[in-house]
Amino acid sequence: MEKMFKLKEHGTSVGIEVSSGITTFLAMVYILAVNPTILAAAGMDRASIFTATCVSAAIGTLCMAFFANYPVALASGMGLNAYFAYTVVPEIAKMGVAEPWRIALTAVLVEGIIFILLSVTNFREMLVNDIPENLKYAITAGIGLFIAIIGLKNAGVVAGSESTLITFGSLRSPQVALALIGILIVAILYHYHVPGYILIGILATWGLGMIAQATGWYQVDPKAGVYSLFPSFDLGSLVPVDKHLFKFDFAWAGSHILDFAVICFSFLFVDIFDTVGTLIGVAQKGNLVNEDGTLENAKGALLADAVGTVVGACFGTSTVTSFVESSAGVANGGRTGLTSVTTAVFFLLALFFSPIFLAIPGFATTPALVWVGFLMLTSIMKVDFEHDTADAVGAFLAIIMMPFTSSIANGIMWGMLSWVLLKVITGKAKDVKPIMWVVFVLFALYAVKLIAMPNA
Repeated sequence: MEKMFKLKEHGTSVGIEVSSGITTFLAMVYILAVNPTILAAAGMDRASIFTATCVSAAIGTLCMAFFANYPVALASGMGLNAYFAYTVVPEIAKMGVAEPWRIALTAVLVEGIIFILLSVTNFREMLVNDIPENLKYAITAGIGLFIAIIGLKNAGVVAGSESTLITFGSLRSPQVALALIGILIVAILYHYHVPGYILIGILATWGLGMIAQATGWYQVDPKAGVYSLFPSFDLGSLVPVDKHLFKFDFAWAGSHILDFAVICFSFLFVDIFDTVGTLIGVAQKGNLVNEDGTLENAKGALLADAVGTVVGACFGTSTVTSFVESSAGVANGGRTGLTSVTTAVFFLLALFFSPIFLAIPGFATTPALVWVGFLMLTSIMKVDFEHDTADAVGAFLAIIMMPFTSSIANGIMWGMLSWVLLKVITGKAKDVKPIMWVVFVLFALYAVKLIAMPNA
């Protein structure tokens, strides 16, 4: 252990690392309940998604341990899974494609392969450094709103309305009432720094739901998509078979190159900045940053993230990325890859508890989605809305386009298009770096394609 993870050099011990790994797992295990719920909306099998989420999280986290010796865990990323299920798949489905989720998985695979190539070259640094800071923070905030609305919609808190487009759901619905109570529970637990507060909030909401079902308030109606909240401990359901292994569709990608390129770029963009931001934040909290502010073994960490994404696509889940919840383990004293190894082992053990995670209803995961949305929205405080028109308007459009058009890609596209155009019009074209010109051309071509489409 000492030779492999350099425990003494990092001022830690096996006991501290193991307990930190467990802490990280408890902080992020909610993804095992949330990810199957989100990706099931894409027409995928929930049980298969659960297995894919566990396995890809374990493999990606082990890669982080051995490639970079970082106390950082990985799993299917929030926001990226929502983009997969609620933007990419519906758009492809409109074209009459059967099983559009296979194309989305193909995009995740390609994005992961590109990420691997970027991780071993210096192009990644250029991509990270040349995107305006305002847009980076705005995109994070916009994704937060997008995730929050999805969570509220899943519970019926946000409902459709012919007159106002959307409206508040009925408090007579147990799903609505319990989801709101769950959000408050998570907020209270967060205030008192309770470890694993998001998971506890999910379980508490689920528990209240089972009480509601036992008392008759929550009515089971499978035809209406309302299922029993009590788990079935059928031994045959343990460790569900993964039906999504290598279910790619390269034919569509080849015949729709521009559409596929935009999808891949959106996945790649969010993945890279989510990863870099998470690694920097966790590393700073654990004093793992070099004196010049750079990350030690940064290439290894990014490579682990990229490999995790490729593995996730092969098993049948959305982009795998570093989780900011890893900071919980770092706060506990975790400093090396042994923390990550411990977390990975627990993800594999979680495979045997599938009946529990798969019984958790969508409304019980709403508190997690809303809270993650809240945490991401705080990035808006770093957005400068005062000193430059292009920065301000680009950021604003990136933020509002995501939740209002139900598309992360739209937010990125119109944020970047407006930023470049306004920089040129206001006489600041020299501020536009080469990578932004490349992105501008890509999105401009896509916008022209949308105009030319009769149903766009």
